[in-house]
Amino acid sequence: MFGLNKKDTSLLLIVAALVALAPIILNPFPEGSGMAQFNAGYPDLMQRFVIFGIFAIGFNILFGLTGYLSFGHAAFLGAGSYAGMWMMKLLSINVIPAIVFSVIIAGLISLAIGWISLRRSGIYFSILTLAFAQMAFALAASVLTPITGGETGLQTNLNDPRILPGFLGGGSSVDGNIPKPSLFGIEMTSSFEVPVAGWLWTFNWGYYICGIVMLIAFYIAIRIFRSPFGLMLKAVKSNQQRLNYTGLNTRPYMLACFVISGMYAGLAGGLMAAMDPQVGAERMQWTASGEVVLMTILGGVGTLIGPVLGAGLIKYFENIFSKINDNLLHQWFAFLPDGLEDLMVTIIHPFIGKGWHLTLGLMFMAIVIFLPGGLVEGGQRLRKMFGRKSEERAPKTTPAE
Repeated sequence: MFGLNKKDTSLLLIVAALVALAPIILNPFPEGSGMAQFNAGYPDLMQRFVIFGIFAIGFNILFGLTGYLSFGHAAFLGAGSYAGMWMMKLLSINVIPAIVFSVIIAGLISLAIGWISLRRSGIYFSILTLAFAQMAFALAASVLTPITGGETGLQTNLNDPRILPGFLGGGSSVDGNIPKPSLFGIEMTSSFEVPVAGWLWTFNWGYYICGIVMLIAFYIAIRIFRSPFGLMLKAVKSNQQRLNYTGLNTRPYMLACFVISGMYAGLAGGLMAAMDPQVGAERMQWTASGEVVLMTILGGVGTLIGPVLGAGLIKYFENIFSKINDNLLHQWFAFLPDGLEDLMVTIIHPFIGKGWHLTLGLMFMAIVIFLPGGLVEGGQRLRKMFGRKSEERAPKTTPAE
């Protein structure tokens, strides 16, 4: 289906099913229960899951296929966000021009940065990309203030021109408020809730639009991985020096890969601007580049679904574990004697709230040490283990003589 083999088609369908059912799957606990804190089925977080999934998929095309580790992808994420915001200010509040222009601008910037950075490899390449990202952050935060808004950021205003026709969403809203990003009249923030027994499921238009874009990006990534171009990139990762000795110039392949990866980052940045129409220079900080590296490694470098899983894991910890506080812990352990309750809260306190990075760091260490292939390798091990057990339980038959 769609030019994919059976295995890849199954993977694409599984991801599509997870995206479609995420509002239900991510709300496993009833509203009002003590465990409702761990529900992640609200629109803002689900949008982050798929947007950063796109970001990680694009980064994995570069890092997973070629082994080139970039610490500068935040520059393309931020450039895409700024480009998308300016399109919503100048052309139309419709997200399509914003997304298209975000991809184009990020592609052009990644072409310039890649043309210089790919003259080096290894740690020198990584440091060059980091330097470019920090320069971009400095430009956005101070030098290019008329374009970027500086530290205060850039956002839509009521008096923005929006010169495209009204059917694309141009102009101001009827009630005189600042118009919200939309897709042909469907606002990205529009949601409807479905209460079922004690559960409350929220279905958001913006999330599903981002989800469809992520599925398209995921499908393109599969085609790249399975194409002759992808095989050439894997050969570069295996032994680039040997390829150069054969007379093959690998630089055009590497540059094309770098630009594609940057365009994915720009796409994610454009969607971020569409979901949250306020863009700041913090999206270009080195921490954003480091975050996508963690997502890819945690999920599984070089795998297809791994970066998506890694992005979901980190964003879950960032938004769920960081909100757990001592009061909530005391509620959970209220059944214990007072002294033991205080002891449990004291032990767990450093790992939640503002200390959630400590939990993430320990998890990252454990995965790197015990599961070098990330979450995907963990899933493969579990499948083999349960598959072996089922084979052992199956009755053994002897061939008839």
